[in-house]
Amino acid sequence: MDRINHPLPASPTSSLPPLAHISQRTSAEVKAALDNLRAIYFPPPPPPAPSRIIKVPKRNPKLRHLIHDISVPDSGYASAEEEDVEETQIVEEPVTVSLSPEAEAHDAADENENEDLDILRSDTFERTFAIKWLTGFAARADLWLDPDICPPTEEAARAALIDAAAALLSAFVGGEPEAAVTRTFSFPFGCSANGEKAPITVELNDAPLLSEDHTSVGLQCWASSILLAERMAADSGSFGLEPDSDTGAGKGGRRGERRILELGAGTGLLSIATAKILERHGDSEVAAATMTIVATDFHSDVLANLQKNIDANFDWDPVDVQPLDWEHPVYQAPLDEPFRVILAADVVYEPLHAAWIRSCVEQLLLKPQGEDGAGGVFWMIIADRPSGRHAGLADTVFDVFPKSGSGDGVGEWDLVILDVEHLE
Repeated sequence: MDRINHPLPASPTSSLPPLAHISQRTSAEVKAALDNLRAIYFPPPPPPAPSRIIKVPKRNPKLRHLIHDISVPDSGYASAEEEDVEETQIVEEPVTVSLSPEAEAHDAADENENEDLDILRSDTFERTFAIKWLTGFAARADLWLDPDICPPTEEAARAALIDAAAALLSAFVGGEPEAAVTRTFSFPFGCSANGEKAPITVELNDAPLLSEDHTSVGLQCWASSILLAERMAADSGSFGLEPDSDTGAGKGGRRGERRILELGAGTGLLSIATAKILERHGDSEVAAATMTIVATDFHSDVLANLQKNIDANFDWDPVDVQPLDWEHPVYQAPLDEPFRVILAADVVYEPLHAAWIRSCVEQLLLKPQGEDGAGGVFWMIIADRPSGRHAGLADTVFDVFPKSGSGDGVGEWDLVILDVEHLE
């Protein structure tokens, strides 16, 4: 390694720019910081060490007479014996060669430099600082890409650097076994029929993501579901989760019965919060008799973790865990009857997901009944990510769900967007 052209990487604490002022940093500065981290923790493999044994070709002349094949008639032009031809055979013999004093000194310098780098790489404090910085940088990605701050000429470079930072963070996490984490959420509760206002508490197990399977994202709880659960607890009536809420009847269930479905339940936060809210409005026996809550997902490991979370929060079974593949749904019990309320949080992470979800909701949501046309409601919350591999996926929802009033009012009921609210 050339110590002039390739200096020892700087420590993360001294080289990473302050996140509080990241909006003032150029893409070149951030790239240099990421390159420095990569040089410390994920360097390219070193070139082969110079061999001290050099093979020198040695010529070994051997004489051989070449005679015409006697089976070939003599043409009269080549009747004499060919002239002797010398054939040279190359033989490699190892010869030991001593390196020059300058080369020996260069090797010693490299060894010292590698030792210094190993010490820096093994520093737990520096490594933790680097991981926290990458995590904070990812959280501030939107700010760094803000059109009011980011010059148009840097937009593409900055987006690429955000992806590079995410890849580095994944490399840090992927290099170490990730442990499951138990998280406790406490949501302020609006008010129950008996006036109780104690918060709704939910305990969840966030299992490690499967690095080889991107569909295992449901093993962990994401921000969208937390925001929606918080709103449901604060104003349960608006979500049809109070005793006097209109829950429909007939095909969608008996009068007073609530059939609630969660799509892409993941850790089950929304389903568990729903069960606790309904339980708060009455005793467990009443709740068990008047509600059906079904939490669905696709991945087998996610479903297993989901059941584990339900068991951790209840001493009875208020939530039924069922598999559901949006692309190839099977509508067997308890998915053979419509639901008054359907919940979904951060469920669109592929371009086709919105269309698949719409088809499922059309099949599973309670159709309007009676003169007032009261039917089921589908509550959906999705993160609007402006960059990265999930950028623009929120738009696919609006592509497949038309807004209210876009139809001609003739024909069968259509599934439309009644209201949109943007949360910061």
